[in-house]
Amino acid sequence: MSTIGKRIYAELKGDRVIWMILAVLALFSILTVYSATGSLAYKMQGGNTEAYLIRHGFILMLGLIVTYLAYSVNYMRYKFVAPWLLMISVPLLIYTLGFGEEINNARRWIEVPFIGLTFQTSDFAKLALLMFVAREITRHNDYIKDFNKAFLPIIVPILLICGLIAPADLSTSIMLFFTCMLMMFIGRVELRYILLLMFLGVVVFAALVGIGRMFPDFVRVETWSNRLREFVTNPDGGYQVMHSKIAIANGKWIGLGPGNSTMRNYLPAPYSDFIYAIICEEYGLVGGFLILGLFILLLIRTTALVTKSSKQFGAMLALGLCLSMVVQALANMAVSVNLVPVTGLTLPVVSMGGTSVMFSCLSIGIILSVSRYVEQVSSQTDGEE
Repeated sequence: MSTIGKRIYAELKGDRVIWMILAVLALFSILTVYSATGSLAYKMQGGNTEAYLIRHGFILMLGLIVTYLAYSVNYMRYKFVAPWLLMISVPLLIYTLGFGEEINNARRWIEVPFIGLTFQTSDFAKLALLMFVAREITRHNDYIKDFNKAFLPIIVPILLICGLIAPADLSTSIMLFFTCMLMMFIGRVELRYILLLMFLGVVVFAALVGIGRMFPDFVRVETWSNRLREFVTNPDGGYQVMHSKIAIANGKWIGLGPGNSTMRNYLPAPYSDFIYAIICEEYGLVGGFLILGLFILLLIRTTALVTKSSKQFGAMLALGLCLSMVVQALANMAVSVNLVPVTGLTLPVVSMGGTSVMFSCLSIGIILSVSRYVEQVSSQTDGEE
């Protein structure tokens, strides 16, 4: 191992398997985004794919820096900032619904003043809510049976944030809602309160559908209905899914090779929503299973470090962030093979997108911060023995 390699190895504490997972996902991201942006570059940049490679590479590099910074911070600090982040996320989501940038018939972004970049507020709100739920669950060491400990501190924020995200991004809202339910179950919240959350979630969804019928520009009910109808009535999938399955079939076992995808010219958003299909086409089922395996390994490694953590907040925070990423990744892959209706969920770390990459890297950084603490405690215990 070179001197630089030894220095990096010594500097990067915590679970080095998770560091390896991040590195491999980042490598796949660079290779696949560079290949998948060919048709987009032809339309927007006169065929200059290098422009998108440089832009995505820069964003990914910033994301890795964010990972390191988050890893360097004592994760207990996130416990204290969680309520403030949640309070900031509510007006941001409301502002986005009313005045956000409309892209692909959805208001999910706001423009950052002076620099002209767009920012997806749902990613910020998702992180803030997961931190807050982890904080509230672990404030009580016993089995949470009390209504006052479960309803206002946990259930209301979940309904509020998911309800504000849903009008423009139902898939993210459902994924976040499901992740929070899993956290409540793991955090020993009494089952009747989890069922109450499910019931109230259905009520909020029904209310949003009613509002969407009256104000179709505010809630995307028609889009939800069309995607669900297409999924139910068309077993082969619509245009997007059909070409996604063709891409996967083209790849067979070992793929066509990097840069040799043909379906990237036909698939909408092959660099984000359907990037998994491009990976399968270029790297075959071997590459597809490798990506799937990396996210499953991330869940296994996070669960392993959670069982070793003596701090409840760190365990719940790491598991919540990991579950969110893994559920999102599985949903993205499931869309490509027509297991679920088409969503707008990206593949964490791998898909092109500034906000998505940044917050995925931030989440992994926080998980690594928890693993660094576990490693320190473990080494101290071994030293005492």
